[in-house]
Amino acid sequence: MEVPINQHRMLLLPEGAIYWINTQTLLIADAHLGKVTHFRKNGFAVPPQIQFSFYKKMDSLLATHSIHRIFFLGDLFHSARNAEWDRFVKWNQQCSIPAYLVKGNHDILSQDLLAESGLEVVDEWREEGLLLSHHPKEQTGFFNLCGHLHPGVRMQGKGRQRLKIPCFFHRPKQMILPAFGDFTGLFILQPKANDQVYALGEKSVLPISLRKK
Repeated sequence: MEVPINQHRMLLLPEGAIYWINTQTLLIADAHLGKVTHFRKNGFAVPPQIQFSFYKKMDSLLATHSIHRIFFLGDLFHSARNAEWDRFVKWNQQCSIPAYLVKGNHDILSQDLLAESGLEVVDEWREEGLLLSHHPKEQTGFFNLCGHLHPGVRMQGKGRQRLKIPCFFHRPKQMILPAFGDFTGLFILQPKANDQVYALGEKSVLPISLRKK
């Protein structure tokens, strides 16, 4: 689903990423790589195949779209270094597309490790009226694209059936991206009158009206 943001064309993707059409840029938030390995190491029975979903989704996106650069909007890696970091470094170096990390609160790896990965690390990024950050921010004159919250919405069907779905959460001056990682959890946000929610479907992104005045 394409959503205009100021003069920019933003394509919201069912994988939970944004393709910034004007600049052929891929925006991703909260991959939390290494979290599965971290939990399994500490005795939690997490299915190991989840850790490969990042690469499957990335390879699919790179094959589908003409991407000239990638921005990871924070929390790329979940915690301390483990084997998953080495897997990412190998993938990133083979990818050969310029990649930037807007640092998040979970990005605690040393500057040396981040530099060796080939990532360019920044605290935030401003470009053509857009502010890319990890935490949601408000800044006069800028539209904020961010992550951190892992936004989701609660859907209710017949028979009191309820389902939590990850979403893009669009405020008048801000778009909060869903978590790209599959093992991250959701934070249910309640839209206000001027907000718009775009829920992730299996093959599409769907606008949902859940506003309360």
